[in-house]
Amino acid sequence: MKLHCDVEVVSRHLPALGMRNRGKGVRAVLSLCQQTPRSQPRAGARDDRGGPHPTCLLISTLKDKRGTRYELKDNIEQFFTKFMDEGKATVRLKEPPVDICLSKANSSSLKSFLTAVRLAHRGCDIEARLTTFTPVKTSEFEKFKTKMVITSKKDYPLSKNFPYSLEHLQTSYCGLVRIDTRMLCLRNLRKLDLSHNHIKKLPATIGDLIHLQELNLNDNHLESFSVALCQSTLQTSLRSLDLSKNKIKALPVQFCQLRELTDLKLDDNELIRFPFKMGQLTKLRFLSAARNKLPFLPSEFKNLSLEYLDLFGNTFEQPKVLPIIMLQTPLTLLESSAQAVLHNRIPYGSHIIPFHLCQDLDTAKTCVCGRFCLNSFIQGTTTMNLHSVAHTVVLVDNMGGTEAPVMSYFCSVACYVNSCDMLK
Repeated sequence: MKLHCDVEVVSRHLPALGMRNRGKGVRAVLSLCQQTPRSQPRAGARDDRGGPHPTCLLISTLKDKRGTRYELKDNIEQFFTKFMDEGKATVRLKEPPVDICLSKANSSSLKSFLTAVRLAHRGCDIEARLTTFTPVKTSEFEKFKTKMVITSKKDYPLSKNFPYSLEHLQTSYCGLVRIDTRMLCLRNLRKLDLSHNHIKKLPATIGDLIHLQELNLNDNHLESFSVALCQSTLQTSLRSLDLSKNKIKALPVQFCQLRELTDLKLDDNELIRFPFKMGQLTKLRFLSAARNKLPFLPSEFKNLSLEYLDLFGNTFEQPKVLPIIMLQTPLTLLESSAQAVLHNRIPYGSHIIPFHLCQDLDTAKTCVCGRFCLNSFIQGTTTMNLHSVAHTVVLVDNMGGTEAPVMSYFCSVACYVNSCDMLK
């Protein structure tokens, strides 16, 4: 029985000696082996306490193919399995006093392997087939492939799975019309490049790739980016997103919950607006949305702090002289209650209130004073020099301009009057 994963063997004597472990595992093959009387005892092993044929744990690496063995029977002090679903676990041995830290393992294989290790520790029979103490072949370590690049249909694997240890997968120019479900089982993926395909829709299960940091969907046929993805684990993992050369007309307001984003590419789409809560992407440093159909920018765009900004080739409109007034007097019960919920940051969800009310709250506008408004507001536009939010700005047009119109909302006449200088 074997397990492929990263392994680090940490001596518990190190802290007492004022030393620290490396904190990084190496690729290894773990085997449960049947130790025969002929087998050489491992270094530091105690006397045989498990009968003539005890089960041992053998850890083999590319540098040490013969491996290091550890006795298991009555020799495990504790299992740490809190993060087993992420392919991580630790086995603490009594003698020698080490912690065997496992990571980047297939979660289901890890569970089966640890079950067998527990049985060996208790001295029970293990139904799984045990291996012998033979050096591991180099071919075994080839399964630890962390990067795979496929750039043609003929190289695309149809009869075999992707290596589960992959951290970087690129499948470009493969004619994919949907995302292969086998990719969604690669829990160690950090970079997924699906550019230059024909993908029309993204499955919500992409959000199950908890370590995904870079997602490249450049040159596909996408028309939307789903709310489910915006509310998945991508909120805490995704750093770079490329949606260039698609057919996206708008991004949901929940898109701004991807607050770890630092790089966002939206060039050559059909965008008619940015999410109006764009300013919540406080870590965003690179934004490119050239050649779209943006008529204006949302007011919260002013909260961004970018290093690079490209909005060339958009259909920006000239600011309107007169504001649009949609104030309601007195405020409706819906408006008042919505303002109270948002102002006091009261949690809400479709399990508490109707879904359409959640949508109203999600799309509430923010006044320049910080208050919220749904249907009662004054709408006005002004121009903004893009250098106020970005260090490097690509010209907005061929005339050398770096200004763009900004849409602002006001909850009352007083707020509008106080901001009239801004709207001149």
